[in-house]
Amino acid sequence: MLPIFKSSKARKNKRRSHQALRRPNLVSCPKCGVAKLPHAACQNCGYVSSDVALAMKSEES
Repeated sequence: MLPIFKSSKARKNKRRSHQALRRPNLVSCPKCGVAKLPHAACQNCGYVSSDVALAMKSEES
């Protein structure tokens, strides 16, 4: 089925204005300095806050 009327470029762009990608907000880990998501555990050292730290598996070759 085809559209009855042509959609103008302005109307099309207004409709798509909310589809833009946003960069993730990154903060540095206070313990090791690696970039991480806020309120999430660090993937490098497992640090969450001063009260909580996750145990990380050590890589052994």
